[in-house]
Amino acid sequence: MTGMRIGIIGCGNISPAYLNYLQDSTIVKVTALADMLPEKAEERAKEHRIERVYTVEEMLQSPDIDIILNLTIPASHAAINIAALEHGKHVYAEKPLSISLEDAKRTLELAEAKQLRVGCAPDTFLGAGMETSRKAIEEGWIGRPVAATAFLMGAGPEGWHPNPEFFYAEGGGPMFDMGPYYLTALVNLLGPIVRISSSAASLVPERIVKSGPRAGTRIPVHTPTHYSGTLDFAGGAIGTLVTSFDIPGGSTLPRIEIYGTEGSLLVPDPNCFDGDVKLRRYDSEDWGIVPPAFAGAANERGKGIEDMAKAILEKREHRASGKLAYHVLEAMHAFLTSSNEGKHIHLESSSALHLESAYSSLGKAVLV
Repeated sequence: MTGMRIGIIGCGNISPAYLNYLQDSTIVKVTALADMLPEKAEERAKEHRIERVYTVEEMLQSPDIDIILNLTIPASHAAINIAALEHGKHVYAEKPLSISLEDAKRTLELAEAKQLRVGCAPDTFLGAGMETSRKAIEEGWIGRPVAATAFLMGAGPEGWHPNPEFFYAEGGGPMFDMGPYYLTALVNLLGPIVRISSSAASLVPERIVKSGPRAGTRIPVHTPTHYSGTLDFAGGAIGTLVTSFDIPGGSTLPRIEIYGTEGSLLVPDPNCFDGDVKLRRYDSEDWGIVPPAFAGAANERGKGIEDMAKAILEKREHRASGKLAYHVLEAMHAFLTSSNEGKHIHLESSSALHLESAYSSLGKAVLV
């Protein structure tokens, strides 16, 4: 057997991206699928030539699985994560780690007690675009980072997703759906967040499904759909983050920009693994493209679980870690709590978060 064996629980819309990337891995091998709808697991297994289809319980009980890849909906993340650990398996989850901080903390405590690993998406920060951005900052291309802006501005997923209700339930909305990409990228580039203040609201109280067989179905909104906040980073930089599902007309605002004492960096879409990194220094009138520091591809969804598996074998820390995911989850909750309570929220997890300075062990450097 080459590498570690993965069993996937949850065969919905995101699973093909993972399967397409992981099928070429020499570090891990997907050997089994499971889903609450057996026909969905059967369909994915046939498409990707996966050896076995299990029930969820069979997957958890199987001695032939080393790591559970949890691709269920957010409301099920905690239950599956905890069940995997209780059955002696490492677990890597889609984002967020869980909906509640209590469940996330329980997951990490259980993993520590059982000496098992917890990993969590997003792993896009391990892609060439974000790694090039981080390398440029660490090498001082923009001087000392002093500020950042980040914007997710668009319409909600009811325009393309056939069953978008969970996006508008507790644990959904733009912050819990897309916020992990932006917050993980910002933390990776600027370090831990120590304080957050924000405003959040549900500005469009009902949505209408616009595609698929359920087109025309009305969905009540039970979570904020627009967040605007300020983040204070441990290193001193101050960030602004806006996430919204209430912008049907689109926006020209940048995804992420980092501002330093010597220049500014335009960072690519944090939901992607590639993309141009652009730099404008204080003595230049134009933006230039930073030469990619790493080779990569458009889809590398699964790179985080690969790195976790390799880290287990090498007995080192992995980068898309449960601790990082917990810090991001605490930040997302802080946005909502700050708005509800009208005050700054200090993050408890910032002092415990250690970010590896090395680039992804799976990256392929092309420039120095």
